[in-house]
Amino acid sequence: MLSLFTREASRLCDRVSRREALTIGSLGAFGLTLPGLLHARAKDADRARAPGAKKKSVILLFLLGAPPQQETWDPKPDAPAEARGDMGVIRTATPGLVVGETMVKTSRLTERIAVLRACQTNDSAHSASGYYMTTGYPHQPMQVENAKPGAPNDWPSIGGVVRKILQPHCTLPASVTLPEQSANDGNLTWPGQDGGFLGRGSDPWLVTCAPELGKFEVPGLSLPPEVPTARFHGRKGLLEALGQTVAHRHTAPGEVGTHTQRAFEMISSPAARKAFDLDSEDVKTRDRYGRSRFGQSCLLARRMVESGVPLVRVNWTRVANAPNNGHWDTHTNNSEGVRKLMPVLDTAYSALLEDLSDRGMLEDTLVVWMAEFGRTPKINGAGGRDHWGPCFSVALAGGGVKGGVVYGSSDKLAAYPKDGRVLPQDLHATIYHSLGIPLDTEIQDGLGRPLAICRGEPVKQILG
Repeated sequence: MLSLFTREASRLCDRVSRREALTIGSLGAFGLTLPGLLHARAKDADRARAPGAKKKSVILLFLLGAPPQQETWDPKPDAPAEARGDMGVIRTATPGLVVGETMVKTSRLTERIAVLRACQTNDSAHSASGYYMTTGYPHQPMQVENAKPGAPNDWPSIGGVVRKILQPHCTLPASVTLPEQSANDGNLTWPGQDGGFLGRGSDPWLVTCAPELGKFEVPGLSLPPEVPTARFHGRKGLLEALGQTVAHRHTAPGEVGTHTQRAFEMISSPAARKAFDLDSEDVKTRDRYGRSRFGQSCLLARRMVESGVPLVRVNWTRVANAPNNGHWDTHTNNSEGVRKLMPVLDTAYSALLEDLSDRGMLEDTLVVWMAEFGRTPKINGAGGRDHWGPCFSVALAGGGVKGGVVYGSSDKLAAYPKDGRVLPQDLHATIYHSLGIPLDTEIQDGLGRPLAICRGEPVKQILG
C-alpha cells in the first residue's frame, strides 16, 4: 500500500528517515514518483493541449491472445470449410457488413464503428508483436516469444508517451492501465507497456485490481484509519523539503513546487477516489457491462476518462472455465473458445459504446478494439487457430472516427492484406490525432536526442 507514514527508522543527516526517503522517493506501487521525476517538457505539453482546449480521451481495449478475425470482424463465409470454420455470421446495422455470429450486441452498433481489416505486424510472437502494437516500433529481433522489457526494445508505450506529454495538464495520471499487465503464461510480462527510455516517471499508472469483487477499493487512495488528516498534511512539508533537495539536481528553480503539489494531489485527490468509486454506479449500469473482471474494468475506464484521464488501457484477463486458459489464444477448440469469451467481450464493449454515447462522451472518446495480431487462416488439427501477424482486424469508435466504415480488405482467407494495409505506427498516429497531439511533438531519448513521437500517418479514410 502507498504510504507516507513511518513510526521508527534510523535518521539521515537531514533528519529525514531513510525509510521515509525511500517511501516518498518512489511514492509507492502505482507509478507515482518524486516531484522532480513528474516533470515533463512544458513546451511540448503546452503545444499538445493548449489552455481551454477541449479534452480528448482514448480507451484502449487490448484483447490478450488475439481474437480470430475470421470469427469477428472479417468472416469469410464463402471460404473452404478448413478456413471459415464452423461458425456462422450475422448481419449488422451497416448494410453489407457481416460479423461473427457471437457478436450479437456489437452488430447493432456498427454505425458507430470503423473497422480496419488489413492491419499487419508480420510478427507472430505474442510479446514481440505486442511490443510493435503498443509502441509503434517493430521488436528487435522479430518473432521472439517471451521477449522481456528492456534495451534495445525500450521505445515507450503509447501510454508512456501520453503521460510524458500530457501529465502537466492532469491531476490524475495521464495514462492508466487496468486491471493487470499483459503477460505470457508464467507471468512473463511483455515489453512495450511502460515509459521505456522516458523513464519510470512516464510509466502508465498500473492499477492491479479485481473490480468485479465485492466492495472495490484501491489501496493508497484513502488514509489509513490510524492516521489523522492533520498528520497527513503535515507530511506535505516533508515531501516538499525532500523535493527541494532533488530540485537542485533535476529541475529548474520554481518547478519543484508545482510538481510536488501535483504528486501530493494524486495521493489525496477526491477526484481519484471518485473515479474508482464503482459503488456509486447504478446497479443496472454495472449489470449492463457484465459482472466480469473485464466488464467492470471497462466501466472503470469510463469513470477514469470522465475524471480527466486522457488514456486508459484495459487488458483482457482470464475467463474461468474457458478453453486456452481463458484467453483469446485459441490454439485448440477455437469455436468453443469464441463462444465462451465473446459474450463477455460483446457485453462490455457494447455497453461501453452505448454508455459513452448516452453521456455525450463518445464524440470525444476514442475506443480502440485491438490485440497483438490475428489468427491463422486455416483451422489446425486441434480445432484451433494459431498466431498470425500478416493480417488481422482492429476496430475504432468515437473520438472523431466515422462509423459504419470498413477500410482495407483481406484476401479470400483473411490471410494477407489485399488493399488498405495499416501498420501499427499508423494506428498510433490515428490515436494521437484523436487526442489532439501533433505528430511532430518531440520526446527525448536517454541521450537527450529529440525524436518525433510517431513515424506513421493517421488513417484519414476513417476520420470525420
